[in-house]
Amino acid sequence: MFRTEAELEDALSEPTPQVIETLARHPGDIVFLGAAGKMGPTLARMAKRAAPERRVMAVSRFSTGGEAAFTSHGIEAIRCDLLNESEVAKLPDAPNVVYMPGRKFGSTGDEGTTWAINCYLPSLVCRKYARSRIVAFSTGNVYPFSRSETGGPTEDDLPNPVGEYGMSALGRERMFGYFSRSLNVPVSILRLNYAVDLRYGVLVDLARSVLAGDAVNLGMGYFNTIWQGDANAMTLRAFDHCEVPPRVLNMTGPEVLSVRRVCERFGELFGVAPRFTGTEGDTALISNATAGIATLGPLQVRTDRLIEWVADWVKDGGRLLGKPTHFEARDGKY
Repeated sequence: MFRTEAELEDALSEPTPQVIETLARHPGDIVFLGAAGKMGPTLARMAKRAAPERRVMAVSRFSTGGEAAFTSHGIEAIRCDLLNESEVAKLPDAPNVVYMPGRKFGSTGDEGTTWAINCYLPSLVCRKYARSRIVAFSTGNVYPFSRSETGGPTEDDLPNPVGEYGMSALGRERMFGYFSRSLNVPVSILRLNYAVDLRYGVLVDLARSVLAGDAVNLGMGYFNTIWQGDANAMTLRAFDHCEVPPRVLNMTGPEVLSVRRVCERFGELFGVAPRFTGTEGDTALISNATAGIATLGPLQVRTDRLIEWVADWVKDGGRLLGKPTHFEARDGKY
């Protein structure tokens, strides 16, 4: 169990032997675009720990600060408005690029900005880094809802997103596909479903509700999740799988989890009875990570262990980011 955020971030950023081997096959600088989000600091730090001799750069607007999360670990922080073409053009070149920008929350009512960030920005980045390999984040929201017993869509299933955020996320993938082919840029696209680092994530949302005695809505009755440390490692491993056209991989945990059963487990750990409202819907936003784990794994943290870590962190009053996932939304509006 982790008692401090420093301990937690050390674990989240510890590179696996496979990550070290992957980066050794791809020499040169590494740049993380849109790095100031929830995953960026520990992901960039994992790269730096795996290849300490490399120049590792974290690019973001840093509109609320946050550079120290990178510079304190030897990572160069670069301020840039990624929607500004002239600023993007001035960014340092690098053969290895991790693309993390994306807009989800706040999309409803400001759809134009969401489409600009999710669909226009990839064109700027692909032109700037046309001689690089790019690992690009996407989301399981590009998939349609599916029945839990199916295990969720695989990479071979056709996308069919619900709502403008999901549609714009699919647009982001299509832009990477176009520029990968037209400029011969090797790309890997990672469809992430719900990373957890104990300070945020679906498990944290559910644990807080159970501990507080709030009723948990069962409408979205199933979900996937993954320890952020494993997602970090899988992201860096994806440099081995950048292709033209892009290689698409689902990135989440191996199980489809029941909201009811997870809450009941939190109830056992907290010594309280969880409360529920509604009933499980026939479908949920889930995905099948079999191929992703086989290609980018192995995973280090089992789901049952992750649930116990989250319970201890929340019960002990560990700091939370205050960024709910809103995974329960079924209308695609965020």
